[in-house]
Formats: sequence, C-alpha cells, structure tokens
Amino acid sequence: MVAFLLWLLLLVFCWPLALLALVLYPIVWLLVLPFRLVGVTVSAVFALLGAMLMLPARVLRGRPVQRPV
Repeated sequence: MVAFLLWLLLLVFCWPLALLALVLYPIVWLLVLPFRLVGVTVSAVFALLGAMLMLPARVLRGRPVQRPV
C-alpha cells in the first residue's frame, strides 16, 4: 500500500517518470528473478548443511525414559 501511495505521489509531481517506472517494473522483476532463485537455493543448502551438522547432537541427546508406575 505504501509503494502504491508513493507511486501516486510520483505521478502527481513527475508523471513521465511514474509512467516509466510502471513500464520498467516488470522488466526489472524478470531480470532480478534468477538472483532470487539462487538466493532461495543457497539458503536451502545452508539449512540442509546445518541440519546435517546438528543431527548427531540431536540423536545423542535422546529422550527421557518414562518409568512405569
């Protein structure tokens, strides 16, 4: 909502720049998309490595044994 209000403000003060931004936004979004996908992939790889490194500690920690009453 804030971005839309800022765009409306830009439209009032400098309409050619606002229209240019409106036209260029999809192109910029398409250019940035591969970098976002690489970021998600790298984040997932780091999460997997962290889980693999913490697995022995989680296995050795075990669970408390419940005694029958």
